[in-house]
Amino acid sequence: MKKGVFPTIHFYDQDFVDIYDKTWNWLENFWVDVKTKELSTDTGYFVYPKDDTYILDQFDSILSSFFLVYSNRNYPANQNLDYFYAHQEADGAIRWKYDTQKDSAVLTEDNPQGIGMPLFAWAEYNLYHKSANKRRVKEIMPVLQSYMAWIDATFKQENGLYAVPYTCSNMCNSPRAEAYYPVDFNSALAVNALYMSQLGDILNDKEISFQYKRQYFSLKTRINSKMWNPDTGFYYDIDKDENQLSAKTIAGFWPLMAEIPNEDKADALISHLTNPETFGTDHPFPSLSADDPHFSENGNGYCGSVFPALNYMVFKGLEKYQRWDLARECAIRHLYYLLDGMFPGDSKVKGDLWEAYLPNKAGMATMDGNDTWPRTRCVQAAGLSTIALMIENVIGLEISLPKKTVDWIIPNLEIMGIEKLSLKRNFITILSNKSQRGWELQMESEKLFYFTINILGLKKKQLPMPSGKCSLLVDKL
Repeated sequence: MKKGVFPTIHFYDQDFVDIYDKTWNWLENFWVDVKTKELSTDTGYFVYPKDDTYILDQFDSILSSFFLVYSNRNYPANQNLDYFYAHQEADGAIRWKYDTQKDSAVLTEDNPQGIGMPLFAWAEYNLYHKSANKRRVKEIMPVLQSYMAWIDATFKQENGLYAVPYTCSNMCNSPRAEAYYPVDFNSALAVNALYMSQLGDILNDKEISFQYKRQYFSLKTRINSKMWNPDTGFYYDIDKDENQLSAKTIAGFWPLMAEIPNEDKADALISHLTNPETFGTDHPFPSLSADDPHFSENGNGYCGSVFPALNYMVFKGLEKYQRWDLARECAIRHLYYLLDGMFPGDSKVKGDLWEAYLPNKAGMATMDGNDTWPRTRCVQAAGLSTIALMIENVIGLEISLPKKTVDWIIPNLEIMGIEKLSLKRNFITILSNKSQRGWELQMESEKLFYFTINILGLKKKQLPMPSGKCSLLVDKL
């Protein structure tokens, strides 16, 4: 696989830059040709090797696409997704995990249908805005429609909710054993329906757009009526009799990503993220509320560990409600804990990136009775933090190639930015620096694009950026 130039980031804390660069450097060790086991090949998949097997995980593959899109096309963000599509069965089923060497689905006793978190449409919507490839949307739409039809036929119940094993989200030892209607799966399906509708809009197909918008609103109504608890301000799993379970888990924040709560509900739900008695731990955000009797300071798997993949979902949910400041503040705190794990002060302890972290101090989490967990140097998960969060929440860039727009939300004026980010065949550079004339934004692009600057929520302006170099003084905006 030919390696080109990765985007360069600038930030006042060099450690953030170092962990970003190191993640890109490590990536090639996980891009494997599953037949020959050769590393970093054009035919490879982004896979974590374990016990000499190569299992493609649906959740990992979908979420990793959100940082692979920033690789300047060194790593195709769609390659893992296409493996799942190619293995779709006649009834529309796509299973949650595949053993790539056996080329077969991995089915388990607790998940016999192999249902995973249904988020393909969210990933494809993001790929479209980073590539402007409308042809791909048209090609994969029948696959996604058939997949959604299989989920309906297999898991939808008379009450309009979906009954699936709670372990479909990989939350294996979370105190959710009685969950018959998991809040995360039903909310993720609402997310998927919402983006299916928007993919329909991209194709100018009103029938697809309306069909999935109707499914979205149906799920939104049922989740709000059956899973929301106004006394605690939280969304809960419900059992077979539609009784709410007592455990507050990170799964209860998936409704934010699906834009399900109204402003009042969202305020109550988001307040838990800053409450030290629930999810406002030193390292945001634990997988289980700190006031739960099952909560463990050692993490104990999904009984308190902090997961970069689940944190990414929470941050994207906060963005849906314009809580940019809180998302950025917590993202920076989260990254500092990753840095402490990567570069520990104790020279006897080897630092690395892990799949899960402790909720109140630096270091990797543990799980009772499982010495092989969490995965070490798990860039499939940690890359969401060290790359995607760095670009999207710390630096604050939002990019849409079809619209030719780059939005820069800057909560604080700082020396930061990105250099040589590829937008298809256009490299752009956006930097903020303090000069003798004040804060200055320096930009360079090979083609015209539209730049929206939003500073501190006080100054917002869209400007056409011509090709070549230019600069703007913030005070003059």
